[in-house]
Amino acid sequence: MNINIQLLFTINALARSTPWLQPFMVVYATVGGLVVFAELMFIGWWIARKREHLPTVAAAIWTPLGMLLALGINQPIAAAFAERRPYLVYTNILTLTEHSWASGFPSDHAVLAGAVTATLFLVSRPLGWCTALAAAIMAFARVYVAEAYPFDVLVGLGLGAAVSLIGYLLVRRVLVRLLSMADPTIFRLLITATPRKATLPDSVARVA
Repeated sequence: MNINIQLLFTINALARSTPWLQPFMVVYATVGGLVVFAELMFIGWWIARKREHLPTVAAAIWTPLGMLLALGINQPIAAAFAERRPYLVYTNILTLTEHSWASGFPSDHAVLAGAVTATLFLVSRPLGWCTALAAAIMAFARVYVAEAYPFDVLVGLGLGAAVSLIGYLLVRRVLVRLLSMADPTIFRLLITATPRKATLPDSVARVA
């Protein structure tokens, strides 16, 4: 038995022995975790627009885009591997969610978590560490509820982070340029929390 399966059974045994933790893990591994990452991305944007630093704003705006890109790239990869989920292979393990026939490698949820974590580190180190903790819990929760193998989530985290960071490096200059062009427009509030300085009309300025 390889280490991947051993870790799965160890975590599944933990799940059996912690019924008090099961409801939280089920919620977090499915819908709750996604809500947490959505809130973290919003916080990242809120922090970035207060710093008046366009690359930071660009990183915050890229975060959801990088997440979607990573998920899109993961789909054909997962389809190519066509890995069956643990509860479809080992019918004796504890299953806490409804069965899915979708491929589990790499884990979509872990890809999402890795992508969001990577670029939020570029926005704020403290926020990045908080997101990393949320990502670690997400990865563990997916194994805990028997939706994924440990290697599924580890590879997913790495893939999501790599795609998001590489994507940001490729589009950073374009994003910063677009944001600088949007600064004098009605979209300024999406970029910065600092109000635009009022300018006096030329006639008033000459009198002054």
